[in-house]
This record gives sequence, structure tokens and C-alpha cells, in this order.
Amino acid sequence: MQTDTSYMTSDQKKAFILLKAVIFHYHGLDESEQAILNETADKLQAHEELQWVTEFIASDEYTAFERAREFLNGLAENWDTATKLSYLSIVWEATNKKGHITEMEATAMFKLAKDWKIQKELISLVRKK
Repeated sequence: MQTDTSYMTSDQKKAFILLKAVIFHYHGLDESEQAILNETADKLQAHEELQWVTEFIASDEYTAFERAREFLNGLAENWDTATKLSYLSIVWEATNKKGHITEMEATAMFKLAKDWKIQKELISLVRKK
């Protein structure tokens, strides 16, 4: 599974951070989640991309998930299954890092997995964790 994020393009960084952020925002972003997003931006040298994501979500928080879903689905058409699964796996781990995954967060990730046609793979991965 591809988990090396060091060679990502700016667009890939935007997509990855947007995926993480929109899952965290699904129920309202808290301080620990913001710290995880900042840590991700530090690791990826992606502070401009994080700013873009922040503005994307802030432009309309109520529709942010659906708008992000549409944006990510467009990009995911060009990703292989391993990349899609890797991104969702990393986000799943990030939600666990804060101590728990809410039902809303899990539902959001499974909606994306369904869109990306990797539901079975994500379920299998989650069961192993």
C-alpha cells in the first residue's frame, strides 16, 4: 500500500489535507484535530495547501463535505486502488490518534469508499486494525 506522502504534488497535498479536514469538520473541528492538520501540513510542507483547504471549507461549512466529496471524486478517478485505500487508511489512523472515531466520521469515510468503489477493501483494512 502506498503510504509515502513525501513525493506528492501540490494538488495531491490539497486533496489529502482536504480529505482529512472534511472528515474532522464533519462534526465540528476541535483543537486536537486542528493540531493534526497542522502537523500534516508541517510534514508535507503544505501550509499553502492547508490554507486553501481552510478557505474551501470556510466558504460554506454546511456544504463542505458534499463539495469536497465532488472534488475528491474527480481526482480519485485518476488514483489506483492502493492510493485511494492508503489515503483513507491514513485518515482513519489520524482520527484514531485523537482517541476515537465518531460514527459520523466513519460514515463519511465509508461514503467516500463507496464512491471510490473500495468499500470491501476499507472494511477489510478496518477489521485488521
